[in-house]
Amino acid sequence: MTSNSIKILSGDINQGLAEKVAARLGLPLAKINIFRDSNRETSITIGESVRDEDVYIICQVGCGEVNDRILEMLIMINACKTASARRITAVLPNFAYARQDRKDKSRAPITAKLMANMLQTAGCNHVITMDLHASQIQGFFDVPVDNLYAEPSVVNYLKSEIMHNVNGQPGDHTNTIIVSPDAGGAKRAAALADRLDLNFALIHKERARANEVSRMVLVGDVKDKVCVLVDDMADTCGTLAKAADTLFEHGAIKVIAIVTHGILSGRAIEIINNSKLDRVVCTNTLDLQTKMDQCPKLGIIDISGVLAESIRRLHNGESVSYLFRNVPL
Repeated sequence: MTSNSIKILSGDINQGLAEKVAARLGLPLAKINIFRDSNRETSITIGESVRDEDVYIICQVGCGEVNDRILEMLIMINACKTASARRITAVLPNFAYARQDRKDKSRAPITAKLMANMLQTAGCNHVITMDLHASQIQGFFDVPVDNLYAEPSVVNYLKSEIMHNVNGQPGDHTNTIIVSPDAGGAKRAAALADRLDLNFALIHKERARANEVSRMVLVGDVKDKVCVLVDDMADTCGTLAKAADTLFEHGAIKVIAIVTHGILSGRAIEIINNSKLDRVVCTNTLDLQTKMDQCPKLGIIDISGVLAESIRRLHNGESVSYLFRNVPL
């Protein structure tokens, strides 16, 4: 790609995904200077002209110092706006606060809506994200939102890593089954099972309190099967570990978890290492390099190609819907 009208920006932390996206587009990351004062205030200066440019700001927020990363992203957006950028697109592979998308208790905030308001106020003209926890969050924005899907990349991974024999040819995968760890993910599991021509099962979970599952009930037959747990995010990983225990109690021979957003907070790494999960595979919407060093069970599905192709298509005015079902080469 030779166009000079695209600028790709990223913060000074977790630039790995942004560098991969930029490399796929054949572009360098734009220069940006970030200073943090002793009182932790952030000062940002764009190191090159973005006047009348198509700017894409890639931020991996959702784990670690989430609030600091969000504010850094908002300041970058506003810096580009005041520098007369033609269009500013926030690329948020993982949309922070997506779980706070409704008023589920008295006096609770709808923080996902607040995120939408802040992005627009800062000067954002477009948003690219992946596997929103709740699709209706797109309606919180008055600017276009492209919600990409990890499903095509997951399908490719399963076909190449699990459903093929040692010679790389399609093998007998009748003993593979897709499992949703909760009722909310049933639609996701069913869609994936349909694309792979597999059966799927469902686990109904009952929570004693937030982030703590008390009991799980399996709906479906997993005896002598390789179970693939699919979910949109893994936070503390308590649900995945308990789901694996439940599946083994019902005769499963192997359990693999595939999630889009590997938040992996708190004791997540310890829980995975001590669980019966054979593997936990996440996309790189969040930076997991340091956690992979601590957990040999972790695997990565690279989605930089999907993001890069979505940027190229948006810049050239092409349809993005092709990426909903296909992985770019």
